[in-house]
Amino acid sequence: MRVLAFEDTYDLEAMLTSAKINLDEIVFLQRWNSSKPLEAVMQFKPDVLLLDFFMPPFNGAQVLAKVIEAAEQGSLSRPKHIIGISSEAKANALLEREGADRSVIKFDLHTLSIWN
Repeated sequence: MRVLAFEDTYDLEAMLTSAKINLDEIVFLQRWNSSKPLEAVMQFKPDVLLLDFFMPPFNGAQVLAKVIEAAEQGSLSRPKHIIGISSEAKANALLEREGADRSVIKFDLHTLSIWN
């Protein structure tokens, strides 16, 4: 599984590892800002896209809108799972309303069934 994360504060791979998630079969790439998000998605071709809400220069909802629009236009393949991972529930709810498949508070990222 290929996972692309847009998160500017916390090392998500380290968080998952410390929560005893086995990442041996996962190719994990974290972008520490949201510049050129479409290029990152097109190049990496993630199965899972993790989106923080509060990050520069584009917030998670803006990145999500760009990805959805590009997928609808056929410019890229939509990741199988798009997951909001803000630390704020309201931001995650907004990401879900805007088209994310689900969301989770980032500190509970290890609880998602995608890691099993």
